[in-house]
Amino acid sequence: MSPEISGNSSHGDTIAAWTAVVIMIIGFSGLVLFFFIGDLMLTYVSAAVIVIGAVAGPILSALGLGKKR
Repeated sequence: MSPEISGNSSHGDTIAAWTAVVIMIIGFSGLVLFFFIGDLMLTYVSAAVIVIGAVAGPILSALGLGKKR
C-alpha cells in the first residue's frame, strides 16, 4: 500500500496547470495528426500551440491562478 497523500501535495491541481496541459495536449494531438497527413504548415502551427501552452501556465500562475505559496 502507498502512504496517504496529504492535502498539501503539489500535484498541479490549479487552473494555471490544467489550462497549460490542455493547450499542450491539443497542440500535440494536432502536431501528430498534421504530421501524418503531411501538412507541414499546420504541423508548425501545432508546435507553436505547444509553446503557447508552456508559456500560458507560468503567466496564469503569476496572475494568481496557480498554487498559492
